[in-house]
Amino acid sequence: MWFPEAFEEFKVLSIFELLREYIKTGRIKLDKSKHPQLTTVHDPCNYGRKSQISFGDHHCDNSRWIVSQCCENMVEMIDGPLNNHCCGAGGGAWAMPYTEERMAYGKHKADQIKKTGAELVIAPCHNCRDQIMKGLVEEFDMGNYKETMYTWELVAESLAYEPWSEEEIKKAHAERDAQFERDGVELEEW
Repeated sequence: MWFPEAFEEFKVLSIFELLREYIKTGRIKLDKSKHPQLTTVHDPCNYGRKSQISFGDHHCDNSRWIVSQCCENMVEMIDGPLNNHCCGAGGGAWAMPYTEERMAYGKHKADQIKKTGAELVIAPCHNCRDQIMKGLVEEFDMGNYKETMYTWELVAESLAYEPWSEEEIKKAHAERDAQFERDGVELEEW
């Protein structure tokens, strides 16, 4: 068993925590109208159940919060994120010759997606993303499904580009410097 307390001196942020921080503090601004389609979130085993067991916390709530900031219409796939079905591609199965097994497990995920009616699925894991958009879509009817995106990709495509005032630039620089100090980042001078 891994003991996170052994690493208390290190501050490691997940991409979910970092994106949430940037959105909440206004460091990045998002435009929900860029994603009006019905959207759902897939919870990868590693970010959900495995993180809950290993670290005592999962990233599912942060993932949903981020998606809700980027999309006008979000629907849950299941009653609780830790109950979300595995996509079938984890543990390296996507890259291995276990297509029959992957599809057998993936059928449950395809049915979940179809039941939501969502066009867009957010899948933060690369194995899950590939399984859904390259594997499941070719084998199963997933209803209205059209696309799978990473969480960071959704955020990037949702960015609202507005010129910043001098005050906003100063605030952003101060937040950056505070973050670097908090995380022990030292940049070389050019």
